[in-house]
Amino acid sequence: MINKRLLIKQLLAHNDESSFYDKKRKIDLGSKEGKAKFLKHICALSNSNPANNSYIVIGVEDEGNEIRGVDFFDDSKIQNLVNAYLHNPPLISYENVMFPHLPDDKVVGLVTIRPTGEITSLRKNIWKYWGGSIFLRDGSISMPKDFDIEIKDVNSHIVKSIENRAKNNIEHTLDGVIDFINVRHSELDSHYKVFKEQFVVCWAGNTKQVKGETYYSRMDIELINEQVRLFYSALDEVSISHNEDSYTITEFVHLGLNENYKYYPLEEVSITFHENGFYNIDTQLIFEPPQFNKRTLYHIYNTNNALVEKLKKGIPLRPQDEKDLRHLPATYLICFLNDFQDAKKKLLEAKPFLKQKGGNLYQSFKDSVRILRKVKYS
Repeated sequence: MINKRLLIKQLLAHNDESSFYDKKRKIDLGSKEGKAKFLKHICALSNSNPANNSYIVIGVEDEGNEIRGVDFFDDSKIQNLVNAYLHNPPLISYENVMFPHLPDDKVVGLVTIRPTGEITSLRKNIWKYWGGSIFLRDGSISMPKDFDIEIKDVNSHIVKSIENRAKNNIEHTLDGVIDFINVRHSELDSHYKVFKEQFVVCWAGNTKQVKGETYYSRMDIELINEQVRLFYSALDEVSISHNEDSYTITEFVHLGLNENYKYYPLEEVSITFHENGFYNIDTQLIFEPPQFNKRTLYHIYNTNNALVEKLKKGIPLRPQDEKDLRHLPATYLICFLNDFQDAKKKLLEAKPFLKQKGGNLYQSFKDSVRILRKVKYS
């Protein structure tokens, strides 16, 4: 079993970016340009490594390999994006890896690319890249290549050596459990459970009882063996269930208008552990978008648009405007879920101004975008 934190350290220590791994300060899957560049790197790494895994490490500065971290990213449908745009797509996983020196809300992203052995190419046009294009790694650069190429295995022995040096051991696991419960989450209700005598899942959060059911907020869930964060949220609530073979997380989102809010089930993530040392994660979107009166939504939508225009022009906000602004990300989300197609575009236009405000307002923006992303690829 590979400790993903050790694996990232091994990759960063090996040398600069190479034909089997790349590093990024961040990725942007919310724009055509960002998606295109991500797909180009996936294509190039898959073609350059036909017989071994390749990796992208996200949250690292190019100069000096400084680990800065990125926001927790839980888009389980990233494989759908790869399948939609690539011919002979590799298998993709995105994991959120913990590093002790990072703030609680930051992780390092690890993209693992498992090739099929076939030549991967763009299925259709995206941004400035043409459908049918093939990419390969030329050192640390992803370059377009001719159709008549020969795939060679030159990295397997290097990658295997790196992965072997990143294998987990009992000391790392015990240190991880103690750190999770006694240090990072000493003020929260914390638990752990061992599955199949080798997998250790830890979780912590504030608990409350509703009609005999336990719900958690400020939730943090980690697979300690691999130093992978499975779930993190400062706002949403989750319920947990488990048996001897599996661990299931059901996430709820708090949505509503005016003072009429309620929790809606968003997504169910089930991790099944096997005796042979493997596990698989199954994610199911169970969200039924709430529907509201269209006349009320038109009023809210127009109010939001007027607020964004004021922010763009630097017009001072009145007290009522400030109150409406606190709800802007969530209400734009509700408008989009009720067939206001331009609401997503308007929300993204507001991003720089909401980021400038910071705090809970920008966190609300990120949570709204995360839900939109999940719904899009469902």
